[in-house]
Amino acid sequence: MSTTTDLAADRALKAKHRAVWALGDYPAVAAEIISDLGPTLVEACRIAPGDRVLDVAAGSGNVAVPAAAAGASVVASDLTPELLDVGRRHAADAGVEVEWAEGDAEALPYADHTFDVVTSSVGVMFAPHHQAAADELVRVCRPGGRIGLISWTPEGYIGQMFATMKGYVAPPPPGVQPPPLWGSEEHVRGLLGDRVVDLVAERRSLPVRRFATGAELRDYFKARYGPTIAAYRGIADQPERVAELDAALAALPDRFGGVTQLDWEYLLVTARTAG
Repeated sequence: MSTTTDLAADRALKAKHRAVWALGDYPAVAAEIISDLGPTLVEACRIAPGDRVLDVAAGSGNVAVPAAAAGASVVASDLTPELLDVGRRHAADAGVEVEWAEGDAEALPYADHTFDVVTSSVGVMFAPHHQAAADELVRVCRPGGRIGLISWTPEGYIGQMFATMKGYVAPPPPGVQPPPLWGSEEHVRGLLGDRVVDLVAERRSLPVRRFATGAELRDYFKARYGPTIAAYRGIADQPERVAELDAALAALPDRFGGVTQLDWEYLLVTARTAG
């Protein structure tokens, strides 16, 4: 049973997560770099007219908007209302209807078996308690429904960016797991267990060719990506550590063949709920 202290700590943790993703300009990252991931997930889940879709940790609508354009009835849920506000504008610009709802991926406010398709693109992976989030994905999906997930792999560029920043941020509270674990097929299979069937996991890569140097890519993230901004804020009064992190992030693309040939690896998972 959760105690009052546990509940207060969880609320504080979620408030911190909400604030991190409101930093900078994540919708710009979503639109300028990873926009192809949304249509990729819509296609992989075979989203079609008449489907009831829930996109979890939807951000500014990379999956929700193309899913609605495919004719589905879509709910986009995210912990950070600032991202949903941008999503509403994107949906209006695209001429589609999406229901935007603030919600916690670990405690979704929907009845069991409500949706035909439940998706998340580099979103639910950032929920701090992986099993709780996975349980919710399965719970709200109808028997025989589809679950589709895209997550950065631990070995890929974004996974290694988080590994690089790890030494410059405070350790997470007990029980909080690293987001890139969702990019491990073994981990995801363990989270979903026998509650799903026909699980298919495929490693794919997103080409990122817009940056001329590692420093340019680093500075783009320093200005726009909440977790990177938060890492630098935590060491702002330690110029030597700032310089170390600057150098490490600028050099990171070299481990992947150089910034002009950079691919960001992700894991695409599709499955059907049992029953």
